[in-house]
Amino acid sequence: MPGQNLTRLEAAERSATVRTQSYDVVLDLTRGETVFGSTTTARFTAAPGSSTFIDLVAPTVHSITLNGLPLDPAEVYEDSRIALKDLAADNELVVTADCAYMHTGEGLHRFTDPADGETYLYSQFEVPDSRRVFAVFEQPDLKASFTFTVTAPSSWTVLSNSPAPEPTPTETSDGSGDAHTFVFAPTEPMSSYVTAIVAGPYVGVTDEYVAEDGRTVPLGVYCRRSLVEHMDSAEILDLTKRGFSYYEDLFATPYAFTKYDQIFVPEFNAGAMENAGCVTHRDDYIFRSRPVEARVERRAVTILHELAHMWFGDMVTMTWWNDLWLNESFAEYTSTLATAEITRWNQAWTTFQTLEKGWAYNQDQLSSTHPVAAEINDLHDVEVNFDGITYAKGASVLAALVGYVGRDNFFAGIQRYLAAHAYANAELSDLLRELEAVSGRDLSTWTRLWLQEAGVTTLRTQLGTDADGVITQAAVLQEVPAESPASLRPHRVAIGCYSLTGRGAEARLERTDRIELDVDGDLTEVPEMVGSGRTDVMILNDDDLTYAKVRLDEDSLSFGLEHIESFTESLPRSIVLASAWDMVRDGELAASRFLDAALRALGVEEHSSVIQGLLGRITTCLSGFLPPAVRRDLAPGTADRLLELARTAQAGSDKQLQLVRALAAHAVTDEQLDVVAGLLEGGETLGGLDIDQDLRWDLLIGLVAAGRFGEEQIRAEEARDRTTTGRERAAEARASIPTPEAKQATWRALVDDASMPNETQVRVLRGLTNVERHPELLVPFVGAYVEAIDSVWSSRTFHMAENLLTGLWSCATVGLEGAADPAAALTGWLESHTQAPTALRRIVRENLDDTLRVARAQAAESTNHQ
Repeated sequence: MPGQNLTRLEAAERSATVRTQSYDVVLDLTRGETVFGSTTTARFTAAPGSSTFIDLVAPTVHSITLNGLPLDPAEVYEDSRIALKDLAADNELVVTADCAYMHTGEGLHRFTDPADGETYLYSQFEVPDSRRVFAVFEQPDLKASFTFTVTAPSSWTVLSNSPAPEPTPTETSDGSGDAHTFVFAPTEPMSSYVTAIVAGPYVGVTDEYVAEDGRTVPLGVYCRRSLVEHMDSAEILDLTKRGFSYYEDLFATPYAFTKYDQIFVPEFNAGAMENAGCVTHRDDYIFRSRPVEARVERRAVTILHELAHMWFGDMVTMTWWNDLWLNESFAEYTSTLATAEITRWNQAWTTFQTLEKGWAYNQDQLSSTHPVAAEINDLHDVEVNFDGITYAKGASVLAALVGYVGRDNFFAGIQRYLAAHAYANAELSDLLRELEAVSGRDLSTWTRLWLQEAGVTTLRTQLGTDADGVITQAAVLQEVPAESPASLRPHRVAIGCYSLTGRGAEARLERTDRIELDVDGDLTEVPEMVGSGRTDVMILNDDDLTYAKVRLDEDSLSFGLEHIESFTESLPRSIVLASAWDMVRDGELAASRFLDAALRALGVEEHSSVIQGLLGRITTCLSGFLPPAVRRDLAPGTADRLLELARTAQAGSDKQLQLVRALAAHAVTDEQLDVVAGLLEGGETLGGLDIDQDLRWDLLIGLVAAGRFGEEQIRAEEARDRTTTGRERAAEARASIPTPEAKQATWRALVDDASMPNETQVRVLRGLTNVERHPELLVPFVGAYVEAIDSVWSSRTFHMAENLLTGLWSCATVGLEGAADPAAALTGWLESHTQAPTALRRIVRENLDDTLRVARAQAAESTNHQ
């Protein structure tokens, strides 16, 4: 029984049997709140007499007709597949079904806005969920043209991949009122996972992009009616138009579709989705309160990421999901490049180093690490591979490839690749062939080491000096960390030499020399450094040119951490801190040393994303990497420092806002909590700080998690904020109440209530594990988690199960006296479930990896305190 899975072998056999031509999909969205009508007419060719299957997930299938002959659904429809036998050379299949609305962010998601009672729909089909809306050969290499006909209530707008036509008036199927029908023009050939239906009373703004050759592309930006007053459509459209111009020039290829809409939708699982000409974004990118600048930058990167997909992913699509990385890595690389070159965020590569590469390094050091070009055997494999390797490591590797073949050659190869495979499918070998042709380089070895092998190597600085501090020997060592599957790789790196001038507030750590070199093998000599005096800090991988774990020499690490606030630029400071953080994660450096350096760095750091990254790592120290006793000792001083920094930050600055949010999350003493409560209630002020609605929730949830506030204050704030965000934040606040009874009730709701909407689930999980001040509250759930794994996996869709099984686990109980060993609990489950699905075992195994890493970090801290 295949269930809802599909193997690579099955997909290859099916594409060898059939070739799709077109789909006519008729949807009736006026049948009530549970199901909608779906009639699909699929036309395709096949080997005469052959057999195959088409995919459909539907509660009811009314009729199936193949080449004019009716098929009995009871006989041919089973397990999400309709069996098709004795095919002709040319075939027409008609399937009529009732399909189900979803509340999980998969298929056709249905949402009712508590602000005004309006209902909104949007589709999310990647990886395998277009089959939840219509019958389809659900695999990326069976492209076709899609013609959508949609009947919806007369107050609704309907958007799809083709331009919206004038609707025809009709009546709703349930007799509730007037309706209208939209008959969209056929699309260009595309994979089913990038088709889209968005319906509801969305409102927005239109514009157009005018290309250099005079072509025009209609543009639209839409959101829910209750959010439209906050939608900064002018900025979004301006960025979009600049992105169009940049990409058409960079790729030397015109935009391939007829229009470009961006719709900001509720309860969206990811950042955005690259539906061809009909991109969906999560609607918390519409900022109803002041966002931190890092969030605005992330929106810009996301907008440019999805736009890049129109060329790389939509016009040219991977043949099978093992080349998912090509889509995502390329979009991640080019969107960061574009952000740095055409927006105000010209330090986007510093953001990339701080956040994206940190994500990649974490993922690449889990036991589940995989090559960038991963082996994807079935749909379950790909569903767990939307990770830091597929996105951030892949983008890092592409950046290195650009350096290896040259930027001009790289994008000339991309242009040839796009031209050769327009509206079709391709594989990694097709791209490499074009890059080799334009660069003259053989990429086979590079591909094997960087794309087809997993893991990360370590680079170390080796220095020898004489009594006068003159360098007598210098080299870069490359090692393969224990248990890493990596091989030694070629790297292009820079070594930055930094010297301290001045004292106190006038101290400045600035680069005085830079050496760039190729590193290969286990030892690479650096003769250029010999004979010069060593500087105070020697930063290996300065400017962040390569992807590797970095270990500075001991003197550079110590001096760099002790004078971290003296660096005059964000990037070198961030590289030193990233190296130190990796040592903390590996149990080589006490977390308290990093915590001290991070707090001092916050005194001078102004780059929003770097501040965000530092605050996130401070949270990890206080919630796990420090042993419980050390945590209790250091938490009050940490929160005092955050308060001091917030008070001295520039009035109204982004930094001030981030620090106040961090204070709310970490305040522990009565005095600190008094300040947080004062900010919320108006008795305390900070110059320039606007206590808007989202900040009010941050302050309140911090007070609830600390035990200062409770249900009364939550209920009052929920009444003040009658929006979907207010409803979700209230759920998070209730889950944060620090009592055994509240945690037990939250646990049961998460495990037992399969109807909880996806975004509410995310918030409630966050509240459940918000126990930094009271980690003992989660002790009862170590065993409960292991007991719940199987039932959660079997009773939820993949996305909801993955969210739950990742979010229900917390490392907060590591190191607590008298608590059950959390690592032993997970190990026991893995040992007794050797035949469990690979994707499920991966989730549990990654939780175990995180748990063991926390234990190692705590052990290093304990050693430091002995």
